[in-house]
Amino acid sequence: MMTALIVGQVLAWIVILALVVALLALARQVGVLHMRVAPAGALQTSGGPAVGGKAPAVSATTLDGQDIVVGGPASGVPLRLLLFVSATCPLCKAIIPAARSFVRDERVELTFVGDDDASVQRGLVEAQGLASYRFVNGPQVGQAFEVAKLPYAVLLDADGAILSKGLVNSREHLESLIVAHEMGVATVQDYISRLRVEAA
Repeated sequence: MMTALIVGQVLAWIVILALVVALLALARQVGVLHMRVAPAGALQTSGGPAVGGKAPAVSATTLDGQDIVVGGPASGVPLRLLLFVSATCPLCKAIIPAARSFVRDERVELTFVGDDDASVQRGLVEAQGLASYRFVNGPQVGQAFEVAKLPYAVLLDADGAILSKGLVNSREHLESLIVAHEMGVATVQDYISRLRVEAA
């Protein structure tokens, strides 16, 4: 009877040690997988002013008739987000609530930019509750930043420098703009590529 108890205890300890080894191996594999799967980030396009360069200062008019300058220096505003959207773009309609939440959490000033019929854009403003945000409508800003696809975002600092930019369709993509800026890289993808080169 005593022998069976001792054998049972030894077997239990062997099983426990095997489980610990398996758990450590699993944790290592999760870490490897985490390094191989790149985080989603805003997809930077090749056109337009480069990250790190000065944003063009474009004179524009908001939907409510206010003359403003989009880009360029802005005192008292540490970070600004330009979000290029259209009332006819389903992804744009989906990203707007995420953008509103994002700028509130990150304390970023948000300006919407579009190029569509003013009445259609006013319908978007009303449907999405954007009356408290500046909404520029016209081709000038999009042409200056060479925006070809929507939704597109550009993060600017107070001096008018482009911190990061790219196509966005989720809150994660918007957050990647801040992360790229904080890490000192153009995009999150650039950082991942650099890690892969260093690991090779």
